[in-house]
Amino acid sequence: MLLEVNRLEISYGDVRAVHGADFAVAEGELVSIIGANGAGKTSILNGIMGLVPVRNGTVRFRGREITAMPAHRRAHEGIRLVPERARVFPRLSVYENLLTGAYGLRKKIPLEERLRWLYGLFPILEERRDQPAQTLSGGEQQQLAIARALISDPKLLLVDEVSMGLMPKLVDQVFDLLQSLNRDHGLTILLVEQNARASLEISHRAYVLETGSVVMEGPADDLLDDPKIQRAYLGLVEEEVERRQ
Repeated sequence: MLLEVNRLEISYGDVRAVHGADFAVAEGELVSIIGANGAGKTSILNGIMGLVPVRNGTVRFRGREITAMPAHRRAHEGIRLVPERARVFPRLSVYENLLTGAYGLRKKIPLEERLRWLYGLFPILEERRDQPAQTLSGGEQQQLAIARALISDPKLLLVDEVSMGLMPKLVDQVFDLLQSLNRDHGLTILLVEQNARASLEISHRAYVLETGSVVMEGPADDLLDDPKIQRAYLGLVEEEVERRQ
């Protein structure tokens, strides 16, 4: 497995956000963690990235335990995070924001080649390369955040609530992009999402998180067809669930 998380516990003071979570992601997979707001999804990604301390449990990446490794070293190892609500540097230009994704890397990357590739994926970013990031729309800022994470050629992309605050049309575009990155470019992605339907439709497998614990797991298609998931996360009423059985 590329990523293995065992018995993960994360706390904020006396409040336990994640307790005993187990999951794994194989190389080349697109895996989702779905759950309601406050279930602990963002805490899990922050724990994998090293942005919050892990109280108990282990995180292994490419067979190596990284539980106590600082965040910048995890980035060097090939893990990158796309945070919720984009969080770009508003006063830096689009081009300067992209360069921050390559800052401090140990390995040399063919920067101009990566930029050409990214501009091919995100033509609007090339068009707006000299504009301050704060002048971009919400959807364009989300594209910039993804591109900034991709410029370093990561081995694992962590994506946090990519649909948050976006119009439905833009949500579809962003999820199509993530699926293409996985399917056509072989990028391994761990996606946490409140939009269960959209994330399950593009994923190979998924885990369901409730109050900090994994309560279900399986192939994404099976979870989409599960009546419990349909009632709790897909917004289907009883009559719709019965018609689908």
